Amino acid sequence: MSVTSIDKDYDKLTLTLIADFAAPVERVWELWADPRKLERWWGPPTYPATVDGHDLTPGGEITYFMTGPEGDKHRGWWRITSVTPPTSLEFTDGFADQDGVPSAEMPTTAVRVRLSEHEGGTRMEMYSAFDSREQMEQLVNMGMAEGLRLAVGQMDALLAD
Repeated sequence: MSVTSIDKDYDKLTLTLIADFAAPVERVWELWADPRKLERWWGPPTYPATVDGHDLTPGGEITYFMTGPEGDKHRGWWRITSVTPPTSLEFTDGFADQDGVPSAEMPTTAVRVRLSEHEGGTRMEMYSAFDSREQMEQLVNMGMAEGLRLAVGQMDALLAD
């Protein structure tokens, strides 16, 4: 498994995931930049993602839904704030209703992804920042940390293809 650590810092309101891959930065970047590759790992194995919109440019959006084991669909969106291929990506991550409309009732997170060369491969650092401790606790209690660990853990197999 590529995930080397997940750190929840309730004082700083951040969740940090670090993963190391035996692949070059450009190959790891492709897993974010290509919607067909993104949907093969975004979401835990029992909730596979389908990407239905993918505009990876500042101001663009990525929209998707995850399908649960019972056929239930959970929609989400990213608003892209910054992109520097192949090393960094920043976006706001949020939930949406069944029609894809962003949910005002659910919290959003600010996400920053950094890819760098590390020991002949790539280190991916993914930082999620929350607006409040309550929002962080809500998302962590919903399984965010474990879901990210499982999702990112699927990247190794894609990089081996």
